[in-house]
Amino acid sequence: MIPFTPEKVVWAYSMGIFPMYVEEEKAILWFRPERRAIIPLDGFHISRSLAKTIRKGRFEVRINTAFEEVMRGCADRPEGTWITEEFIQVYTELHRRGLAHSVETWREGRLVGGTYGVALGGAFMAESMFHRETDASKVALAALVQRLKERNFVLLDVQYLTPHLQRLGAIEIPHQVYLQRLQKALELPCQFI
Repeated sequence: MIPFTPEKVVWAYSMGIFPMYVEEEKAILWFRPERRAIIPLDGFHISRSLAKTIRKGRFEVRINTAFEEVMRGCADRPEGTWITEEFIQVYTELHRRGLAHSVETWREGRLVGGTYGVALGGAFMAESMFHRETDASKVALAALVQRLKERNFVLLDVQYLTPHLQRLGAIEIPHQVYLQRLQKALELPCQFI
């Protein structure tokens, strides 16, 4: 069993593995799916309505000002969550070490959406996102993609393909292809901040 520590999370990501709490097992398990979902940075799809929301500046975008709050927002789901207190502690420590980051959307001084993940080399492993207002998480994701492009990142990992992510441009690739892209990305000297 791989221990759940910041060091092991970094090691796992660099090997194409990610952690997730599984309620049935009452444990954090490690996953390496045969097909991996990514968002090609040049393939991110912004709908007309989302582009309009971004142009209007309805949300203020901030980086790393409320990391733990973003995680808690992502964990606050009526259907339950895999983001346990242990996850929050480990990823907050990764944030303190400069490896985990949040992109947040704010309106009228309130956090209304965001996404978070871990940056290693030129790869960003997005973990989750949330919204309290329509389009708040999509604006955060659009800002994340823009930042990654500006800083020469080459891989945005979103783990599993969902219909929502597919509408935003996510695709699935075989695990071996993912590993090749990951290894190239890890060699890059990119800085998220």
